[in-house]
Amino acid sequence: MIKDQGGGGSGTPRFRRRKQSNEIPSELTKPNGGNLLVNDNNKYKSMWIRTYSTLWMIGGFVFIIYMGHLYICAMVVVIQILMAKELFNLLRKVREDRHLPGFRLLNWHFFFTAMLFVYGRFLSQRLVNTVNSDKVLYKLVSSLIKYHMVVCYFLYIAGFMWFILSLKKKMYKYQFGQYAWTHMILIVVFAQSSFTVANIFEGMFWFLLPASLIVINDIAAYLFGFFFGRTPLIKLSPKKTWEGFIGASVATIISAFVLANVMGRFEWLTCPRTDLSTGWLHCDPGIMFKPEFYDFPIWISSWFPWKGISIMPVQWHALCLGLFSSIIAPFGGFFASGFKRAFKIKDFGDSIPGHGGITDRMDCQMVMAVFAYIYHQSFVRTQSFSVETIVDQILMNLTFEEQLEIYRRVGEILQERRFSLS
Repeated sequence: MIKDQGGGGSGTPRFRRRKQSNEIPSELTKPNGGNLLVNDNNKYKSMWIRTYSTLWMIGGFVFIIYMGHLYICAMVVVIQILMAKELFNLLRKVREDRHLPGFRLLNWHFFFTAMLFVYGRFLSQRLVNTVNSDKVLYKLVSSLIKYHMVVCYFLYIAGFMWFILSLKKKMYKYQFGQYAWTHMILIVVFAQSSFTVANIFEGMFWFLLPASLIVINDIAAYLFGFFFGRTPLIKLSPKKTWEGFIGASVATIISAFVLANVMGRFEWLTCPRTDLSTGWLHCDPGIMFKPEFYDFPIWISSWFPWKGISIMPVQWHALCLGLFSSIIAPFGGFFASGFKRAFKIKDFGDSIPGHGGITDRMDCQMVMAVFAYIYHQSFVRTQSFSVETIVDQILMNLTFEEQLEIYRRVGEILQERRFSLS
Protein backbone atom coordinates (compact mmCIF):
# COMPACT_ATOMS: atom_id res chain seq x y z
CA MET A 1 0.00 0.00 0.00
CA ILE A 2 1.39 3.40 -0.95
CA LYS A 3 0.16 6.67 0.45
CA ASP A 4 -0.83 9.22 -2.18
CA GLN A 5 0.61 12.61 -1.25
CA GLY A 6 -1.56 14.45 -3.76
CA GLY A 7 -4.80 14.63 -1.76
CA GLY A 8 -7.59 16.80 -3.03
CA GLY A 9 -7.41 19.28 -0.14
CA SER A 10 -9.70 17.31 2.18
CA GLY A 11 -6.84 16.38 4.44
CA THR A 12 -7.80 12.74 4.21
CA PRO A 13 -4.96 10.60 2.88
CA ARG A 14 -5.77 8.51 -0.15
CA PHE A 15 -4.21 5.16 -0.84
CA ARG A 16 -3.68 3.27 -4.04
CA ARG A 17 -3.15 -0.44 -4.10
CA ARG A 18 0.08 -1.83 -5.57
CA LYS A 19 -0.34 -5.04 -7.55
CA GLN A 20 1.54 -7.88 -5.89
CA SER A 21 4.07 -9.83 -7.93
CA ASN A 22 2.07 -13.05 -7.63
CA GLU A 23 -1.15 -11.54 -8.94
CA ILE A 24 -2.33 -12.58 -12.40
CA PRO A 25 -2.66 -9.61 -14.77
CA SER A 26 -6.17 -9.09 -16.00
CA GLU A 27 -5.00 -9.54 -19.60
CA LEU A 28 -4.04 -13.13 -18.92
CA THR A 29 -7.63 -14.02 -18.06
CA LYS A 30 -8.72 -13.27 -21.61
CA PRO A 31 -10.20 -16.14 -23.66
CA ASN A 32 -7.07 -16.37 -25.78
CA GLY A 33 -5.21 -17.91 -22.87
CA GLY A 34 -2.92 -14.97 -22.20
CA ASN A 35 -1.60 -14.36 -25.69
CA LEU A 36 -1.65 -10.59 -25.87
CA LEU A 37 -0.39 -10.36 -29.42
CA VAL A 38 -3.28 -11.70 -31.45
CA ASN A 39 -5.81 -9.14 -30.12
CA ASP A 40 -3.48 -6.16 -30.22
CA ASN A 41 -4.27 -3.94 -33.22
CA ASN A 42 -0.87 -2.29 -33.03
CA LYS A 43 0.77 -5.69 -33.25
CA TYR A 44 -1.29 -6.55 -36.31
CA LYS A 45 -0.30 -3.26 -37.91
CA SER A 46 3.34 -3.95 -37.10
CA MET A 47 3.01 -7.45 -38.56
CA TRP A 48 1.67 -6.15 -41.89
CA ILE A 49 4.42 -3.51 -42.15
CA ARG A 50 7.01 -6.17 -41.36
CA THR A 51 5.47 -8.56 -43.92
CA TYR A 52 5.44 -5.87 -46.64
CA SER A 53 9.10 -5.03 -46.03
CA THR A 54 10.03 -8.72 -45.96
CA LEU A 55 8.41 -9.37 -49.33
CA TRP A 56 10.30 -6.45 -50.87
CA MET A 57 13.59 -7.69 -49.42
CA ILE A 58 13.00 -11.26 -50.64
CA GLY A 59 12.10 -9.99 -54.12
CA GLY A 60 15.23 -7.87 -54.34
CA PHE A 61 17.32 -10.71 -52.99
CA VAL A 62 16.02 -13.15 -55.61
CA PHE A 63 16.76 -10.63 -58.37
CA ILE A 64 20.36 -10.16 -57.19
CA ILE A 65 20.82 -13.94 -56.98
CA TYR A 66 19.73 -14.17 -60.61
CA MET A 67 22.25 -11.48 -61.62
CA GLY A 68 25.19 -13.52 -60.37
CA HIS A 69 28.10 -13.82 -57.98
CA LEU A 70 29.64 -10.37 -58.40
CA TYR A 71 26.31 -8.64 -57.81
CA ILE A 72 25.79 -10.64 -54.64
CA CYS A 73 29.26 -9.65 -53.44
CA ALA A 74 28.43 -6.02 -54.19
CA MET A 75 25.26 -6.42 -52.11
CA VAL A 76 27.31 -7.84 -49.22
CA VAL A 77 29.73 -4.90 -49.41
CA VAL A 78 26.85 -2.39 -49.36
CA ILE A 79 25.32 -4.16 -46.36
CA GLN A 80 28.65 -4.07 -44.55
CA ILE A 81 29.04 -0.34 -45.21
CA LEU A 82 25.51 0.38 -43.95
CA MET A 83 26.10 -1.75 -40.85
CA ALA A 84 29.36 0.08 -40.16
CA LYS A 85 27.59 3.42 -40.56
CA GLU A 86 24.90 2.43 -38.05
CA LEU A 87 27.44 1.21 -35.52
CA PHE A 88 29.83 4.15 -35.97
CA ASN A 89 26.92 6.50 -35.26
CA LEU A 90 25.93 4.56 -32.14
CA LEU A 91 28.74 6.00 -30.00
CA ARG A 92 29.19 9.21 -31.94
CA LYS A 93 29.03 12.44 -29.96
CA VAL A 94 28.47 15.46 -32.16
CA ARG A 95 29.92 17.95 -29.67
CA GLU A 96 33.21 16.05 -29.45
CA ASP A 97 33.36 15.46 -33.20
CA ARG A 98 33.23 19.20 -33.83
CA HIS A 99 36.63 19.50 -32.14
CA LEU A 100 38.06 16.56 -34.13
CA PRO A 101 37.87 17.37 -37.85
CA GLY A 102 38.56 14.35 -39.99
CA PHE A 103 38.21 11.88 -37.13
CA ARG A 104 35.21 10.17 -38.76
CA LEU A 105 37.31 9.72 -41.88
CA LEU A 106 39.85 7.80 -39.81
CA ASN A 107 37.20 5.22 -38.86
CA TRP A 108 36.42 4.62 -42.53
CA HIS A 109 40.13 4.40 -43.32
CA PHE A 110 40.43 1.41 -40.97
CA PHE A 111 37.23 -0.09 -42.38
CA PHE A 112 38.32 0.00 -46.03
CA THR A 113 41.82 -1.20 -45.12
CA ALA A 114 40.25 -4.25 -43.50
CA MET A 115 38.04 -4.71 -46.56
CA LEU A 116 41.07 -4.64 -48.86
CA PHE A 117 42.90 -7.19 -46.72
CA VAL A 118 40.03 -9.67 -46.29
CA TYR A 119 38.69 -9.56 -49.83
CA GLY A 120 42.20 -9.62 -51.22
CA ARG A 121 42.79 -12.91 -49.41
CA PHE A 122 39.51 -14.41 -50.58
CA LEU A 123 39.50 -13.24 -54.20
CA SER A 124 43.16 -13.06 -55.25
CA GLN A 125 43.23 -16.42 -57.03
CA ARG A 126 39.96 -15.73 -58.83
CA LEU A 127 41.27 -12.35 -59.94
CA VAL A 128 44.33 -14.05 -61.42
CA ASN A 129 42.11 -16.53 -63.26
CA THR A 130 40.13 -13.62 -64.70
CA VAL A 131 43.08 -11.70 -66.20
CA ASN A 132 45.39 -14.57 -67.19
CA SER A 133 44.65 -14.03 -70.89
CA ASP A 134 46.27 -10.56 -70.84
CA LYS A 135 50.02 -10.78 -70.09
CA VAL A 136 50.47 -7.13 -69.06
CA LEU A 137 47.44 -7.07 -66.80
CA TYR A 138 48.36 -10.50 -65.47
CA LYS A 139 51.82 -9.28 -64.39
CA LEU A 140 50.33 -6.18 -62.78
CA VAL A 141 47.75 -8.16 -60.83
CA SER A 142 50.37 -10.75 -59.83
CA SER A 143 52.58 -8.02 -58.43
CA LEU A 144 49.70 -6.47 -56.49
CA ILE A 145 48.78 -9.84 -55.01
CA LYS A 146 52.38 -10.60 -54.12
CA TYR A 147 52.65 -7.38 -52.09
CA HIS A 148 49.05 -7.39 -50.91
CA MET A 149 49.84 -7.96 -47.24
CA VAL A 150 52.58 -5.32 -47.25
CA VAL A 151 50.22 -2.73 -48.74
CA CYS A 152 47.48 -3.52 -46.22
CA TYR A 153 49.93 -3.44 -43.32
CA PHE A 154 51.29 -0.01 -44.19
CA LEU A 155 47.79 1.32 -44.78
CA TYR A 156 46.94 0.21 -41.25
CA ILE A 157 50.15 1.71 -39.85
CA ALA A 158 49.32 4.97 -41.63
CA GLY A 159 45.93 4.97 -39.88
CA PHE A 160 47.60 4.17 -36.57
CA MET A 161 50.00 7.11 -36.95
CA TRP A 162 47.10 9.32 -38.07
CA PHE A 163 45.26 8.42 -34.87
CA ILE A 164 48.26 9.20 -32.64
CA LEU A 165 48.86 12.55 -34.32
CA SER A 166 45.18 13.50 -33.99
CA LEU A 167 45.06 13.04 -30.19
CA LYS A 168 43.93 16.20 -28.41
CA LYS A 169 44.07 17.14 -24.77
CA LYS A 170 40.82 16.53 -22.85
CA MET A 171 39.63 14.32 -25.72
CA TYR A 172 41.83 11.27 -25.07
CA LYS A 173 39.12 9.13 -23.49
CA TYR A 174 36.65 9.75 -26.31
CA GLN A 175 39.26 9.18 -29.02
CA PHE A 176 40.58 5.93 -27.55
CA GLY A 177 37.00 4.77 -27.02
CA GLN A 178 36.28 5.39 -30.71
CA TYR A 179 39.50 3.61 -31.69
CA ALA A 180 38.52 0.52 -29.68
CA TRP A 181 34.92 0.71 -30.95
CA THR A 182 36.12 0.80 -34.58
CA HIS A 183 38.25 -2.31 -34.10
CA MET A 184 35.41 -4.14 -32.39
CA ILE A 185 33.23 -3.43 -35.41
CA LEU A 186 35.93 -4.81 -37.70
CA ILE A 187 36.37 -7.99 -35.66
CA VAL A 188 32.81 -8.78 -34.60
CA VAL A 189 30.93 -7.49 -37.65
CA PHE A 190 33.11 -7.13 -40.71
CA ALA A 191 35.35 -10.19 -40.26
CA GLN A 192 32.36 -12.48 -39.68
CA SER A 193 30.18 -11.19 -42.49
CA SER A 194 33.12 -11.35 -44.93
CA PHE A 195 32.95 -15.14 -44.79
CA THR A 196 29.76 -14.73 -46.79
CA VAL A 197 31.83 -13.79 -49.86
CA ALA A 198 33.98 -16.90 -49.46
CA ASN A 199 30.81 -19.02 -49.33
CA ILE A 200 29.47 -17.40 -52.50
CA PHE A 201 32.47 -18.41 -54.58
CA GLU A 202 32.56 -21.94 -53.15
CA GLY A 203 29.17 -22.35 -54.77
CA MET A 204 26.14 -20.12 -54.37
CA PHE A 205 24.42 -23.06 -52.68
CA TRP A 206 26.64 -22.58 -49.61
CA PHE A 207 25.62 -18.94 -49.37
CA LEU A 208 21.97 -19.15 -50.33
CA LEU A 209 20.95 -22.13 -48.19
CA PRO A 210 22.37 -20.82 -44.86
CA ALA A 211 21.02 -17.32 -45.54
CA SER A 212 17.58 -18.72 -46.42
CA LEU A 213 17.49 -20.84 -43.27
CA ILE A 214 18.08 -17.78 -41.10
CA VAL A 215 15.24 -15.96 -42.87
CA ILE A 216 12.92 -18.97 -42.50
CA ASN A 217 13.82 -19.34 -38.83
CA ASP A 218 13.21 -15.65 -38.18
CA ILE A 219 9.83 -15.64 -39.93
CA ALA A 220 8.73 -18.92 -38.33
CA ALA A 221 9.76 -17.75 -34.86
CA TYR A 222 7.80 -14.54 -35.36
CA LEU A 223 4.66 -16.34 -36.56
CA PHE A 224 4.72 -19.13 -33.97
CA GLY A 225 5.40 -16.59 -31.26
CA PHE A 226 2.71 -14.25 -32.58
CA PHE A 227 -0.07 -16.83 -32.53
CA PHE A 228 1.04 -19.33 -29.86
CA GLY A 229 3.69 -17.58 -27.76
CA ARG A 230 3.05 -17.60 -24.01
CA THR A 231 6.29 -18.66 -22.32
CA PRO A 232 9.16 -16.12 -22.34
CA LEU A 233 12.40 -17.54 -23.71
CA ILE A 234 15.10 -15.12 -22.55
CA LYS A 235 15.04 -11.85 -20.63
CA LEU A 236 17.36 -10.15 -23.12
CA SER A 237 14.64 -10.40 -25.74
CA PRO A 238 11.21 -10.27 -24.03
CA LYS A 239 9.25 -10.86 -27.25
CA LYS A 240 10.94 -14.23 -27.87
CA THR A 241 8.99 -17.25 -26.61
CA TRP A 242 9.68 -20.95 -26.21
CA GLU A 243 6.76 -21.74 -28.50
CA GLY A 244 8.26 -19.57 -31.21
CA PHE A 245 11.74 -20.99 -30.69
CA ILE A 246 10.65 -24.66 -30.82
CA GLY A 247 8.20 -24.17 -33.69
CA ALA A 248 10.80 -22.29 -35.72
CA SER A 249 13.44 -24.98 -35.05
CA VAL A 250 11.22 -27.74 -36.41
CA ALA A 251 10.21 -25.66 -39.44
CA THR A 252 13.82 -24.68 -40.18
CA ILE A 253 15.21 -28.23 -40.01
CA ILE A 254 12.48 -29.55 -42.31
CA SER A 255 13.01 -26.62 -44.69
CA ALA A 256 16.77 -27.28 -44.76
CA PHE A 257 16.23 -30.88 -45.91
CA VAL A 258 13.73 -29.88 -48.60
CA LEU A 259 15.52 -26.75 -49.84
CA ALA A 260 18.82 -28.61 -50.22
CA ASN A 261 17.13 -31.03 -52.61
CA VAL A 262 15.59 -28.20 -54.65
CA MET A 263 18.70 -26.00 -54.81
CA GLY A 264 20.99 -28.94 -55.46
CA ARG A 265 19.37 -29.51 -58.84
CA PHE A 266 20.69 -26.27 -60.36
CA GLU A 267 24.27 -26.00 -61.62
CA TRP A 268 24.01 -22.21 -61.30
CA LEU A 269 23.83 -22.70 -57.54
CA THR A 270 26.14 -25.68 -57.02
CA CYS A 271 29.10 -24.90 -59.29
CA PRO A 272 32.00 -23.00 -57.68
CA ARG A 273 33.05 -19.75 -59.34
CA THR A 274 36.79 -19.82 -60.10
CA ASP A 275 37.02 -16.33 -61.61
CA LEU A 276 35.30 -12.94 -61.41
CA SER A 277 33.19 -13.25 -64.55
CA THR A 278 29.38 -13.14 -64.60
CA GLY A 279 28.54 -15.85 -67.15
CA TRP A 280 26.43 -18.92 -66.50
CA LEU A 281 28.15 -21.87 -64.89
CA HIS A 282 28.31 -25.47 -66.06
CA CYS A 283 30.17 -28.20 -64.19
CA ASP A 284 30.04 -31.71 -62.85
CA PRO A 285 27.93 -31.26 -59.70
CA GLY A 286 29.98 -33.83 -57.80
CA ILE A 287 28.88 -36.70 -55.63
CA MET A 288 27.29 -34.41 -53.04
CA PHE A 289 24.60 -33.34 -55.51
CA LYS A 290 23.93 -36.71 -57.17
CA PRO A 291 20.75 -38.33 -55.77
CA GLU A 292 20.93 -41.74 -54.10
CA PHE A 293 17.86 -43.98 -53.97
CA TYR A 294 16.78 -45.44 -50.64
CA ASP A 295 14.24 -48.30 -50.63
CA PHE A 296 11.35 -48.19 -48.17
CA PRO A 297 10.75 -51.21 -45.93
CA ILE A 298 8.10 -53.62 -47.22
CA TRP A 299 5.57 -52.63 -44.54
CA ILE A 300 5.74 -49.00 -45.72
CA SER A 301 5.68 -49.70 -49.47
CA SER A 302 2.63 -51.92 -48.98
CA TRP A 303 0.65 -48.97 -47.68
CA PHE A 304 1.95 -46.30 -50.08
CA PRO A 305 2.55 -46.31 -53.86
CA TRP A 306 6.18 -45.21 -53.40
CA LYS A 307 8.92 -47.82 -53.27
CA GLY A 308 11.61 -45.50 -52.02
CA ILE A 309 12.96 -41.99 -51.87
CA SER A 310 15.74 -40.17 -53.70
CA ILE A 311 18.05 -38.16 -51.41
CA MET A 312 21.16 -36.14 -52.20
CA PRO A 313 24.08 -36.61 -49.80
CA VAL A 314 24.19 -32.84 -49.34
CA GLN A 315 20.76 -33.02 -47.71
CA TRP A 316 22.28 -34.72 -44.67
CA HIS A 317 24.73 -31.84 -44.39
CA ALA A 318 21.81 -29.44 -44.76
CA LEU A 319 20.29 -30.93 -41.60
CA CYS A 320 23.39 -29.83 -39.68
CA LEU A 321 23.06 -26.33 -41.12
CA GLY A 322 19.38 -26.31 -40.19
CA LEU A 323 20.14 -27.45 -36.65
CA PHE A 324 22.74 -24.72 -36.19
CA SER A 325 20.57 -21.99 -37.71
CA SER A 326 17.66 -22.85 -35.43
CA ILE A 327 19.49 -23.43 -32.12
CA ILE A 328 22.85 -21.61 -32.17
CA ALA A 329 22.46 -18.76 -34.68
CA PRO A 330 19.59 -17.10 -32.71
CA PHE A 331 22.14 -16.32 -30.01
CA GLY A 332 23.51 -13.73 -32.44
CA GLY A 333 20.13 -12.03 -32.12
CA PHE A 334 20.19 -12.38 -28.33
CA PHE A 335 23.64 -10.78 -28.32
CA ALA A 336 22.31 -7.89 -30.39
CA SER A 337 19.32 -7.53 -28.04
CA GLY A 338 21.60 -7.34 -25.02
CA PHE A 339 23.76 -4.83 -26.86
CA LYS A 340 20.79 -2.60 -27.60
CA ARG A 341 19.63 -2.81 -23.99
CA ALA A 342 23.09 -1.78 -22.84
CA PHE A 343 22.85 1.36 -24.99
CA LYS A 344 19.12 1.85 -24.32
CA ILE A 345 18.06 1.84 -27.95
CA LYS A 346 15.18 0.01 -29.63
CA ASP A 347 16.90 -0.64 -32.97
CA PHE A 348 20.28 0.00 -34.56
CA GLY A 349 18.58 2.09 -37.23
CA ASP A 350 15.31 2.67 -39.08
CA SER A 351 16.26 1.90 -42.69
CA ILE A 352 13.90 -1.12 -42.96
CA PRO A 353 10.27 -0.43 -41.95
CA GLY A 354 9.11 -2.89 -39.31
CA HIS A 355 12.56 -4.43 -38.92
CA GLY A 356 14.81 -1.61 -37.71
CA GLY A 357 18.26 -1.18 -39.19
CA ILE A 358 20.46 -3.34 -41.38
CA THR A 359 22.34 -4.58 -38.32
CA ASP A 360 19.07 -5.78 -36.76
CA ARG A 361 18.55 -8.11 -39.73
CA MET A 362 22.14 -9.31 -40.03
CA ASP A 363 22.95 -10.32 -36.44
CA CYS A 364 22.19 -14.02 -36.94
CA GLN A 365 23.41 -14.04 -40.55
CA MET A 366 26.96 -13.20 -39.43
CA VAL A 367 27.11 -16.14 -37.04
CA MET A 368 25.65 -18.45 -39.67
CA ALA A 369 28.08 -17.34 -42.41
CA VAL A 370 31.12 -18.26 -40.33
CA PHE A 371 29.68 -21.67 -39.43
CA ALA A 372 28.73 -22.43 -43.05
CA TYR A 373 32.26 -21.65 -44.21
CA ILE A 374 33.95 -23.70 -41.48
CA TYR A 375 31.54 -26.59 -41.98
CA HIS A 376 32.09 -26.62 -45.75
CA GLN A 377 35.87 -26.53 -45.41
CA SER A 378 35.92 -29.22 -42.70
CA PHE A 379 33.27 -31.74 -43.77
CA VAL A 380 32.31 -31.12 -47.41
CA ARG A 381 35.34 -29.97 -49.38
CA THR A 382 37.38 -33.02 -50.31
CA GLN A 383 40.68 -31.30 -51.10
CA SER A 384 42.27 -27.97 -50.35
CA PHE A 385 43.94 -27.54 -53.76
CA SER A 386 43.63 -28.59 -57.37
CA VAL A 387 45.94 -28.98 -60.37
CA GLU A 388 44.73 -25.62 -61.68
CA THR A 389 45.52 -23.94 -58.37
CA ILE A 390 49.06 -25.35 -58.28
CA VAL A 391 49.77 -24.34 -61.88
CA ASP A 392 48.42 -20.83 -61.27
CA GLN A 393 50.61 -20.44 -58.19
CA ILE A 394 53.68 -21.56 -60.17
CA LEU A 395 52.95 -19.13 -62.99
CA MET A 396 52.19 -16.27 -60.62
CA ASN A 397 55.06 -16.51 -58.13
CA LEU A 398 58.00 -17.98 -60.09
CA THR A 399 60.25 -16.58 -62.80
CA PHE A 400 60.44 -18.20 -66.23
CA GLU A 401 63.77 -19.87 -65.34
CA GLU A 402 62.28 -21.28 -62.11
CA GLN A 403 59.29 -22.60 -64.02
CA LEU A 404 61.63 -24.37 -66.48
CA GLU A 405 63.52 -25.88 -63.55
CA ILE A 406 60.28 -27.27 -62.09
CA TYR A 407 59.37 -28.66 -65.51
CA ARG A 408 62.74 -30.39 -65.75
CA ARG A 409 62.62 -31.79 -62.21
CA VAL A 410 59.08 -33.11 -62.58
CA GLY A 411 60.07 -34.78 -65.88
CA GLU A 412 63.01 -36.51 -64.18
CA ILE A 413 60.83 -37.75 -61.30
CA LEU A 414 58.19 -39.12 -63.66
CA GLN A 415 60.88 -40.80 -65.78
CA GLU A 416 62.37 -42.51 -62.69
CA ARG A 417 58.95 -43.74 -61.59
CA ARG A 418 58.26 -45.07 -65.06
CA PHE A 419 61.47 -47.14 -65.02
CA SER A 420 60.83 -48.39 -61.50
CA LEU A 421 57.31 -49.53 -62.40
CA SER A 422 58.51 -51.29 -65.54
